[in-house]
Amino acid sequence: MFTSFKIEQKSVNGIKINYRIGGDGPPLLLLHGHPQTHVIWHKVADKLAANFTVVAADLRGYGDSDKPALSEQAQAYSKREMAKDQVELMGQLGFNHFSLIAHDRGARVAHRMQLDHPQSIKRMVLLDIAPTLSMYRQTNEEFARAYWHWFFLIRPAPLPESLIEADPENYLRSVMGTRSAKMAPFTDDAFAEYLRCISLSGAARGICEDYRASASIDLVHDQQDVDSHNKVSCPLMVLWGEHGTVGKCFDPLAEWQKVAVNVCGGELPSGHYIPEEAPELLLERVTEFFANTEKESFN
Repeated sequence: MFTSFKIEQKSVNGIKINYRIGGDGPPLLLLHGHPQTHVIWHKVADKLAANFTVVAADLRGYGDSDKPALSEQAQAYSKREMAKDQVELMGQLGFNHFSLIAHDRGARVAHRMQLDHPQSIKRMVLLDIAPTLSMYRQTNEEFARAYWHWFFLIRPAPLPESLIEADPENYLRSVMGTRSAKMAPFTDDAFAEYLRCISLSGAARGICEDYRASASIDLVHDQQDVDSHNKVSCPLMVLWGEHGTVGKCFDPLAEWQKVAVNVCGGELPSGHYIPEEAPELLLERVTEFFANTEKESFN
C-alpha cells in the first residue's frame, strides 16, 4: 500500500496530524471517514500520485493523529476545528490552494473547510454523504436502522467509548461488515490497520466526539451558513453508492444543490465504501471531473 509515499506528522492547530505524501503535480488532499483512517485510499492513492501530489491525512481523533480530550459540545471536534487542521497542514506543506476528495466524515470536514476557507479549495469531490443538517432533519426509520451508530455514538461519555473499547474488532465489523458489500471490500492489511488504530488510547473518544460535534455545534454552524446564504462556491462533484443508504433515504444531488452553487454528480454501482469497493470507477470519475469541471452530471 502507498508504495511511493512517505509517512510524516506535523503540528498544526495545536495538535499533531498524521499523513502520507507522495506523487508529483497539483496538490490533492484525501480525507477518510469513520471508522477508518487514511488507509481507505490505498487502492487509488498510487494511481492518483501519477498526476497529483497526494496528501492522505488522518483526521483528528482517528488513526495516528492526536485525539483531544472531551470538551463542551465536543467543540474540539467541530468540523470547523477539523477543517482548520487540514488547511494548516496543507499550508505547512506549501499548498495554499488545493483540490480535495473526501469520504464520509472527511466529506463533512471538507464541506466545512470550503465554507470557512473558500480561497483554499480549487475543486472538491464528496463521497456518499448528504449535508449533515439535511440528514438529521430528514431522518426516518430506514435511515435510523442503517445508521444506528449516529445515535449510539452521541450518547454521553463514557458509555459508547466503554463499549467500543471492550471489543474494538466487534465494533468495526458491526459497522463495516453490515453494509451492502459486507467485509468483501476490505483487504486483510487494511482491516488490520483499522483495527490497530481504533484500539489506540483515545480512539473511541475521538470517534464519539466527532459524532457528538455533528449533532450539536456543527448543526449550529451549518444553520448559520444557511441563514447567511453562504454556499460552497468551488466546483463540487458528489458521488454516492446505489447500494448504500444515503441514496435510498435522500436525494444527494438535490440536497447539495441547496447549499452549493456549482454541483455535478450521480450514483455509482457501489455501496458506502466507494474508494475500496469501486476504486477504478472512482478514479475514472474524479479524473474526468478534475479535467472538466463544467460537466453537469455523470448520470
